[in-house]
Amino acid sequence: MTVTSRHPAYSEYTIKWASLPWEADEAYALRRRVFCEEQSLFEQDDRDLTDQSAQLLVALGGHGGWHEQVVGTVRIHEEEPGIWYGSRLAVDPAFRTQGYLGATLIKLAVSSAHALGCHCFLARVQEQNETLFRRLHWQRIGEQIVRNRPHVVMQADLDHYPPCHTPYGGFVLRGRNRRVDTEIAPQLLELPVANASHLTTAAAPAAALASAPAAALVEGA
Repeated sequence: MTVTSRHPAYSEYTIKWASLPWEADEAYALRRRVFCEEQSLFEQDDRDLTDQSAQLLVALGGHGGWHEQVVGTVRIHEEEPGIWYGSRLAVDPAFRTQGYLGATLIKLAVSSAHALGCHCFLARVQEQNETLFRRLHWQRIGEQIVRNRPHVVMQADLDHYPPCHTPYGGFVLRGRNRRVDTEIAPQLLELPVANASHLTTAAAPAAALASAPAAALVEGA
């Protein structure tokens, strides 16, 4: 799998625990682009000892259930019994206009840890991201300097993060780009008019679906 942004938007995004090698590879590559190249927090690689025990989460862009690319990632790990941390939250710059990818990665990070017995979920957040976390029901509990940059220590309010017991299914978001991908289903755009007349009745539900909110959230199985 390549790691370049192949579409400005996808018709859907799946936020889940990483389970395949290519998902992990693209997640680490995205982290290098964000934390090494864009933010210059690290020189060549941001991976550390925490990655040996952490669980990676990924946001996958795709169409019709076909996952094409990792567009966001975060990791979680249990520091001590019941106390979990989230870190290395990154979203591909080309997909930050989607708006909800980072928030949903945070949601699954906390909710899946909650299902595993977490009673305290913490994160060291760059100052510019504090407002986002406050909107997501986190509170500031301290300050730290991390790699010569000011960070805020924040704690999630677990009452707003019910346990998610299906992290490998995770959450599926409808993207803002609702186009049909001709590479996946080219025949859909080539139906003869004469043969498509029997689809008239079925077209109404499809039209209703197309007008649904662009960021509807559905929990996966």
